[in-house]
Amino acid sequence: MINLTITDKELKTTDAIKDYVEKKLERIEKYFVNEVITVNVKTKAEKNMQIAEMYVGVNGVNYKAVTEDRDLYASIDKDIDILEGQIRKTKTKKEKMQKDASIKQMTFSGEESVEIEDEVVKTLHYEIKPMSVEDAKIKLKEKPGNLFYTFINVDTQKVNVLYRLPDGKNFGIVEPEG
Repeated sequence: MINLTITDKELKTTDAIKDYVEKKLERIEKYFVNEVITVNVKTKAEKNMQIAEMYVGVNGVNYKAVTEDRDLYASIDKDIDILEGQIRKTKTKKEKMQKDASIKQMTFSGEESVEIEDEVVKTLHYEIKPMSVEDAKIKLKEKPGNLFYTFINVDTQKVNVLYRLPDGKNFGIVEPEG
């Protein structure tokens, strides 16, 4: 359910604009089934630009988008796109946190918890690029918290792993044979 409030400044909000906003808000509503959504829309005109500000509040979480365009409808469209992106990002982050929490710790019979051990519980995906060993050292030095850097060696065309040695001053390379 959407509680919609539209206020205007130097710009008359017509029924057509209100209907357009309500129609566009269906894209937001699909993310919050059976929840109360509070939406405040402020429209105003400055010089030759039409500005639409949208504030969406759901369960204590607030989203905001402010855009301007020569056409008010285009500004509303941009706001909806921004809000939808913010909501999708927040929901994805929340679902990922819940998923990670359930993977790290499983609860049985409501009281006893068991820590998972000796399992792959996290996977990182990243792009590896062809570069020299010297460039890889520079990249690894840029991130002091990282212990290794994976790259494609331009000399051998093989995947290499550059890693810090325990002395903290030198490096080692892992390179496949063959």
